[in-house]
Amino acid sequence: MLHKLYDWTIHVAESRNALWALALVAFLESSVFPIPPDVIMIPMILAAPKRAFLIASVALAASVTGGMLGYYIGYGLFETVGQPVLEFYGKTQAAEEFAQTYNQWGAWAVLAAGVTPFPYKVITILSGWTSLNFGVFMIASVIARGLRFFLVAALLWKFGAPIRDFIEKRLGLMFTLFVILLLGGFYAVKYL
Repeated sequence: MLHKLYDWTIHVAESRNALWALALVAFLESSVFPIPPDVIMIPMILAAPKRAFLIASVALAASVTGGMLGYYIGYGLFETVGQPVLEFYGKTQAAEEFAQTYNQWGAWAVLAAGVTPFPYKVITILSGWTSLNFGVFMIASVIARGLRFFLVAALLWKFGAPIRDFIEKRLGLMFTLFVILLLGGFYAVKYL
């Protein structure tokens, strides 16, 4: 099934409605869709490098807007579905403690998920569920998703097709290492 979805996204990237398709995939990926917008964005930029930053802008705007939907899903479904389940199992207190801990570090979670291969949709929904401050969520989302999409666009614009393998295979790892080093640096400053 995932292979068919991937093939479909590659086909869409080559169509004349590619920007609209990119916007739709970026929007849905932030809340429910399993395929990241990069699989449409990368071939689009390779085909039209002069439009790289327009393409990244569309991905950013749609992804952050989709993140708002994910936030709402977490917020709305928790009240109607999650809360009664937690009450039934007597886990309301544990959920509240988790929410407090998450909200203390929530901006970092959003930043990390926004630039790494970790599913961004998980963080958008979790942010709504824990009622992470919406402004903090939005700022972190714009920074993280902007960094991810514009870095990919800049690399493809500058280096073209040779950088594609690096992006598809190693960029997620590089972002993950960057986030780990960044968080480790903050931890060291705070506790050492």
